Amino acid sequence: ECYVQNTAREYAKIYAAEAEPLEGFGEVPEIIPIFLVHRPANNIPYATVEEELIGEFVKYSMRDGKEINFLRRDSEAGQKCCTFQHWVYEKTNGSLLVTDLQGVGMKLTDVGIATLAKGYKGFKGNCSISFIEQFRALHQCNKYCEMMGLKSLRTAHQKQRKVASLKSKALTGSSTPKKAAPKKAREPRDFISSEH
Repeated sequence: ECYVQNTAREYAKIYAAEAEPLEGFGEVPEIIPIFLVHRPANNIPYATVEEELIGEFVKYSMRDGKEINFLRRDSEAGQKCCTFQHWVYEKTNGSLLVTDLQGVGMKLTDVGIATLAKGYKGFKGNCSISFIEQFRALHQCNKYCEMMGLKSLRTAHQKQRKVASLKSKALTGSSTPKKAAPKKAREPRDFISSEH
């Protein structure tokens, strides 16, 4: 839990360093640190400790990436969280996604990370790879994505689907015998010599 949250926190710091100087971007989401405490005299010798967040606790994105709610889509914090996810996704070439973003205002906690099956630079997340696929399919860029200069995932995802579809059709078309259509009387123009 500590490793995941503090790894996500490091990405959030780099994101903040790039976003804060941008004119009109404003406040940037922050993932609060979490600490592991050893208590040898206790029945449960290890515990985590973090800052107490006071205020309305909001889930901006669920662990599985499926939830798209008004608080996430329409609030400034929600849009900036979505942009942060997009930024991380782009910076890691689609290999890592910070998900389960939740907290109070711009202070986030208890986040998750999804990575490709092999992990990313030795790091393996705690969420399913399907979260990356869902994010790629569902993410809608907002003004903060544009301010950060992020590439639209819709276009890339649609192109991938189109190429896959064309490959599938090409493979099916070349290996599947076609049924013969009933013969019709042909007109003379249909008989063109192939020799030139």
